[in-house]
Amino acid sequence: MRVLIVGGTGNISTPLTQMLHSEGADVTVFNRGHRLKRIPRKVKVVLGDRTKYASFERQMKALGTFDCVIDMIGFHPAEVRSAIRAFRGRTRQYIFCSTTDVYTKDGTPYPILEEHEKKPVRDFPYAYDKAACERLLFAAHRDGAFELTVLRPAQTYSEGGSPLVHPFRGGTYHLDRIRAGKPIILHGDGSSLWSACHSIDVARAFKNAAGNPTAFGKAYHLTGEEWMTHNRLWSVAAEVMRAPKPRFVHIPTDLLVAAAPELASWCGVNFQFNNVFDNSAARRDLGFEYTIPWRTGVLRCWKWLQKQGGMEDSDAYGFYDAFVTSWERCARDFAASLKGVHGVQ
Repeated sequence: MRVLIVGGTGNISTPLTQMLHSEGADVTVFNRGHRLKRIPRKVKVVLGDRTKYASFERQMKALGTFDCVIDMIGFHPAEVRSAIRAFRGRTRQYIFCSTTDVYTKDGTPYPILEEHEKKPVRDFPYAYDKAACERLLFAAHRDGAFELTVLRPAQTYSEGGSPLVHPFRGGTYHLDRIRAGKPIILHGDGSSLWSACHSIDVARAFKNAAGNPTAFGKAYHLTGEEWMTHNRLWSVAAEVMRAPKPRFVHIPTDLLVAAAPELASWCGVNFQFNNVFDNSAARRDLGFEYTIPWRTGVLRCWKWLQKQGGMEDSDAYGFYDAFVTSWERCARDFAASLKGVHGVQ
């Protein structure tokens, strides 16, 4: 099977590239060449920038035809339109890495099925654009451009970074806060349900989708299956790290987003909602299995960071403690201001 991976060195696509190569697929990856050490030596590498659309399309035409193209880095409709032009009639199957964030967030029954309404808000550009990409690709599929398979991971983590989602996204300094016993900010009361999945489990399902006729014209969830509150996810991480029990500082989501719109915007459009998805279709058609429990995955990431020295110093992020101090002062003032009002003691 001749496979092209647009990407190939990311969180999911690194193990995916390795799996396909080890099973004998003729694999080519297209990317900007920033992390080539992650790619097996016999995998063909084509360097370029997919956002330079005319150049990208010429490069893809020069590569010939493929049995399967796996697009791991399609984030914007213009990128997908270019891909449709590039691969129409030149690949049997096009696999698109989407996201569970394409679903309408508010007022949904759980668990979420693949047929659920997909109207993410414009204030969540990542999800809004991914949903638009899906619509374009399904239209191309119906038009006969190629067979389409859409895969929707939720939070996916791997060694080399933090497994935890925290209000300000990115980085590893919050793990240093856990280790040091410093207060941990969580959005709301920390009770919304979340799940995460190790990239190995997700990549295996991507590999099983490649060249799989059963998956043509369909979309699938590839998500974690231990649904825990954010409070619990962080508490387990502290236990794994043998750190003090976390002291959580719960800040109302709306207030947190208003105070730090650049840092905390995903709390308002994503993290505050329950993320519970049904993986039945992926289990049936793609052999998806959730094999790496949260506790095991956290331990793997923690050991990697300790060995590689990848932990950020939380003292370098002074704004965090300023948030804690300001919120706790406001909370005390608020409580004090209500004494004697409507029977408050």
